[in-house]
Amino acid sequence: MDEMQHGAVSSNNVAAPDEAGFLGGEAGVPVAEHLQDLVIDSEDVNGFLNELAVFSSGAVSAEVGIEVLCGVTLSRRRKALTVAGSSPEARLIDEVQQAYGDGPCLHAMRERRTVLVHDTSTEKRWADYCSVIAQRGHLSALCVPLELDEGATAALNFFAPKARIFTDSIIRGCDLYGSQAEKALRLAVRIGTRQQHAEDLREAMSSRTVIDLACGIIMGQNRCSQEEAFEILKKASNGRNQKLRDIAESLITSVAGAAPVSHFEP
Repeated sequence: MDEMQHGAVSSNNVAAPDEAGFLGGEAGVPVAEHLQDLVIDSEDVNGFLNELAVFSSGAVSAEVGIEVLCGVTLSRRRKALTVAGSSPEARLIDEVQQAYGDGPCLHAMRERRTVLVHDTSTEKRWADYCSVIAQRGHLSALCVPLELDEGATAALNFFAPKARIFTDSIIRGCDLYGSQAEKALRLAVRIGTRQQHAEDLREAMSSRTVIDLACGIIMGQNRCSQEEAFEILKKASNGRNQKLRDIAESLITSVAGAAPVSHFEP
């Protein structure tokens, strides 16, 4: 079968010795710990994705016995598709797929099931994309979806230079590995989302402070109310086609002789 669907693996299950593969131990504990370290050590989600791709490539390569590239695709609500890779070539393979708008990796994310391409040179599904990567020397593809929080999906995408390289045992191992990787990625995305919310709030508070200072200056100059001062500032913003904060900063700088400093600046 070219396309395979595998059941979810409970975190309480212990992988059988012949299925443990590159998980490295019972229930994948060593891998889970390493992935958690990657989350802790990464500055942001993009950094974690690249580290995850490198680690995943190494793990599967060691099991298969030849170099296997790994790309990671992440889709989040209202955000552009994020692509990371174990190498520039791995990233390029995934980016080519985005250009075509469909392929095994995107299909795996959409259908939430593992997709196997035995030989990209003869694959009829996504024929154009598979032909391109076959010409670049990537003859096998295995795409493992990762279950994330609502509104987010991801996939680990493995590419090998030989056809039919991903055996049933390798696929089982990748699925088990994916169940560990998705936990770490889910945590990384949650942390990244909270960091973004905090940055957005800090930016909003900083802008509000600058605008209030500018309104104070206008109130003093025109002996008007705060509401009237804000309207004057807003009209200037619309008339010059500039952001309200930029107009406010210009006014403060012209009066104080220096750019305003907010307590909410990072």
